Amino acid sequence: MTADSSPATITPTPRFLADRMLGKLARWLRILGYDTAYLPQLSPVGIMREGRRQQRLILTRDTRLLRRKDAPPLIFVQSDHFREQLQQIVDTLQLEPLRALFTRCVDCNQALVEVTKDEVREQVPEYVWQTQSEFRRCPECRRLYWGATHRDHVLEELRRLGLVEEEERERGGAG
Repeated sequence: MTADSSPATITPTPRFLADRMLGKLARWLRILGYDTAYLPQLSPVGIMREGRRQQRLILTRDTRLLRRKDAPPLIFVQSDHFREQLQQIVDTLQLEPLRALFTRCVDCNQALVEVTKDEVREQVPEYVWQTQSEFRRCPECRRLYWGATHRDHVLEELRRLGLVEEEERERGGAG
């Protein structure tokens, strides 16, 4: 973080803007339910401008932003590896990984809306329709989401990273 920023000055539910080097981290923060913009086309100056405009905490690997006296609140992400990046952000901001798990579209960052099982009958494979009871849809890109094995894989990854306890993993978290 910049010298004048601390977790205490960040809003309780931070909104992020990840730079072009942090696409996988952005996707994982969205999986955890955190509003995370990812605009890889922006220059460092563009990232700063958008961070200010949208009131987002910037996540960056760009050391040039650290040297900017006019930089908005940011966290310099230390590692090149997304697992370590995710660990750093969760630890630094004391995020709750299961607070809003699977409530955002991993592609376009929109909050997902619940849809009834009957609404998706013609849009999902028969096995999925028979075995799943909860479905969510992105209002922007229309992508459908349901629990399935992806949920188990994400929870296992979070457990391996030490971000959730075994009993939380077995409960399945939110969503």
